[in-house]
Amino acid sequence: MTDTNSIGLHEASASQLAEQLNSLLSNYQLFYMNVRGYHWNVKGANFFELHVKFEEFYTDLLTKVDEVAERILTLGHQPVHAYSDYFRLASIEEDKNVTDGETCVRGVLKGFQTLIELQRELLSVASDADDEGTAAQMSDYIREQEKTIWMLNAYLG
Repeated sequence: MTDTNSIGLHEASASQLAEQLNSLLSNYQLFYMNVRGYHWNVKGANFFELHVKFEEFYTDLLTKVDEVAERILTLGHQPVHAYSDYFRLASIEEDKNVTDGETCVRGVLKGFQTLIELQRELLSVASDADDEGTAAQMSDYIREQEKTIWMLNAYLG
């Protein structure tokens, strides 16, 4: 009997990656809900541009939620799917009752910074495990989100 899974990764590595991906998934879910709340509740002079931008962000976040969950399944493990698990595993916290545009943008910036930190850790673990699939996924997310952070910082001045 071999200690590799169906895609040829060592099961111990796949298990560790799945655990970290479940943490990432939880952070994506909470961040998604925060950004959805910003979209619904933002007020002020920049309402129109921020309302549209937050919708763009949360739509992309929802896509990534699905992609991360599917990566966990590909590794042979189960993605968490209960909010109690999300709260337990995530480092991103709920951001309630935020209506000020600048505060919302700062919340988005902080969320992306947290995701990048987690994804860099996953990229390192995936590389050590010869898991090109997870490494490529994390690399793509990092590259995209670094540009977003640059743009959010430029917006904030």
